[in-house]
Amino acid sequence: MECTRQGSAEKTSARIRHGRPADIDALLELLRTLFAIEEDFVFDRAKARQGLELLLDAATATVLVAEDDGRVVGMCTGQVVISTAEGGPAVLVEDVVVQPGWRGRGIGRALLDALAAWSGRQGARRMQLLADRGNRDGLAFYHRTGWQSTQLICLRKKNFPGTGHSFPPGQGQPGADNTEGS
Repeated sequence: MECTRQGSAEKTSARIRHGRPADIDALLELLRTLFAIEEDFVFDRAKARQGLELLLDAATATVLVAEDDGRVVGMCTGQVVISTAEGGPAVLVEDVVVQPGWRGRGIGRALLDALAAWSGRQGARRMQLLADRGNRDGLAFYHRTGWQSTQLICLRKKNFPGTGHSFPPGQGQPGADNTEGS
């Protein structure tokens, strides 16, 4: 697949393909670039490597890469989840990133188009992603490519049984009555 930006003479011969274990080092550098603009995440090479290995091995996930002249210049990942709102599969999109020098050439759009095709083959009824509120360029890109903002906000919880983290008294402990009515 050749990627070009509409109205631009700049062209790249980048092709989109499924990631492989041999790509992990290049993907880690892309994730380092992505996490540098994220407010909520700090890049941890070992954790990112483990996550990529799990994604590459998962039957319900994909890692897509953009490659130009043998060099990985972009990536995105998708994972199938079940949506009760949709009554079926949906795809959670993460890790959308293109190397700064390669942006504006249609690579990000091509990655998301390829992920949409993969999502359709999985029977997904919706794709969803989270983006950093401060990433204005990224948000503008998503809106230009047909993504819509919602009224939902993202919440997360890292301290729960089995994670090895401690809990404040009465929160998240077995036997603590903190789930009724929520």
